[in-house]
Amino acid sequence: MSDQELSAELFEEESRMSCAESELKTCFIDELQLISGVTLRNVKIAFQTWGSFTGNNAILVCHAISGDSNAAAWWQKIIGSGKAIDTDRFYVVCSNAIGGCSGSTGPSSLNDEGVQYGSSFPSITVEDMVVAQIHLSDFLGINQWLMVCGGSMGGMQAIEWARGYSARVRHCWVTASASAHTAMQIGFNEVARQAILRDENFRGGDYYDFKAPKGGLAVGRMLGHLSYLSESAFESKFARNLQIENGVPDAGPIFLQNKQFQIESYLNYQGENFTARFDANSFLVVSTAIDRYSCDSLEGSRSKFLFTSFTSDWLYPSHLSQKLHEMALSAGCESEWIDIDLPYGHDAFLLDTEFQGKALRKLLSP
Repeated sequence: MSDQELSAELFEEESRMSCAESELKTCFIDELQLISGVTLRNVKIAFQTWGSFTGNNAILVCHAISGDSNAAAWWQKIIGSGKAIDTDRFYVVCSNAIGGCSGSTGPSSLNDEGVQYGSSFPSITVEDMVVAQIHLSDFLGINQWLMVCGGSMGGMQAIEWARGYSARVRHCWVTASASAHTAMQIGFNEVARQAILRDENFRGGDYYDFKAPKGGLAVGRMLGHLSYLSESAFESKFARNLQIENGVPDAGPIFLQNKQFQIESYLNYQGENFTARFDANSFLVVSTAIDRYSCDSLEGSRSKFLFTSFTSDWLYPSHLSQKLHEMALSAGCESEWIDIDLPYGHDAFLLDTEFQGKALRKLLSP
């Protein structure tokens, strides 16, 4: 695939369920003890699997903030028959993170009284997400993962697996992620959260019987898309191209005119599309969890690490992966860090097949 084709593909809205179909399954947890001290009861973890389990070939894929359990759809460049994570060779598992809104227990789920949690849903942490996955591992009879992997928020979960449960993780691949968020990353998430909190329909988080705060959630997602891509990616696709055919703005007040630039139309579309599949409370809960996560050391881990980063990723810049690599080496672990020169920004980890694929095949070679 040429750079031009890959750049164009970056901006296409692909069907989330179009490839590698897998039945959505549920693991039930009677009680889940959270870091906060709260106990969640009757917890559901939604998950999907691909391939066949042979006892030592299981790979756990952890999703990013807006992802779900259908990893073969959102990471179709990496997962599938004959791909780097080969579903003909490996047993691939992906679960929706606790606190999410795609089948696992989260703010929109029903509590013990049969009403949606809303504002009563407790704070969760990345550590809580991993503990829920431990329960899923036991449910599936997987004592050790051949690899735990993920990008962005998914990378944080993989780090936590390798830090806290190293005996259960042979290999750990972390791409476009960090040991802890910087002030800038926290700032982006806080602006998105404030867009939701200040939406008049938010109602303190108890909006499920009313109109959802879709306006605030859409604005938060628009901000996210601005941070996920690089300047060159935006310029190559949109530049200052106008949405209207004759290039002449509409008459009347500027704020009532049709969107003038193509980038405006793109961002508005992405924001509206996101509100159709995601819950505002889940965004608040999960984004706060990753902002609060911090891994200061990988001491005690015996996993073999692969870290990948991208030169154009200004949201999760390369030096954050370098820091993780140095942390792994300091802990006496085998580790490799590869900085990939592609112009697609943070979303490059979802789009790159060649460089990540080559590194993965090396990591997972017999």
